[in-house]
Amino acid sequence: MGNIIVYIILILIIAGAVYGTVRRIRHGSACCGEHDPAPKKVKVSDRNKKNYPFTYELSVDGMHCANCARRIENSFNSHEGMWAEADIGRKSVELKTKQQVDENAVRDIVSSAGYTLLRMNRKP
Repeated sequence: MGNIIVYIILILIIAGAVYGTVRRIRHGSACCGEHDPAPKKVKVSDRNKKNYPFTYELSVDGMHCANCARRIENSFNSHEGMWAEADIGRKSVELKTKQQVDENAVRDIVSSAGYTLLRMNRKP
């Protein structure tokens, strides 16, 4: 009888661990304070890199997971003439634009996504 109770407890613990792991895989780690799935990706209409002559490297504070990266990318990609790709490991965003952009405008876009722009460098 005692063995059956131990087995049931072990099965419940394993089931809870599997459920939590599957939930984290589907919905991300939710470091952003939300337990929702990642936002749907906003795709740029013009994916020809030759049409984006200006490239900037942005250092962003607060970007920790795939949901964070997607949120920042979507903030830029929803603006015409901008194409962003975030790198979580480096906590940076490569921003390609069709026209030169002002650092304050970029700072406002990053801030509206809920993050902080630390540095903006133009790449050659």
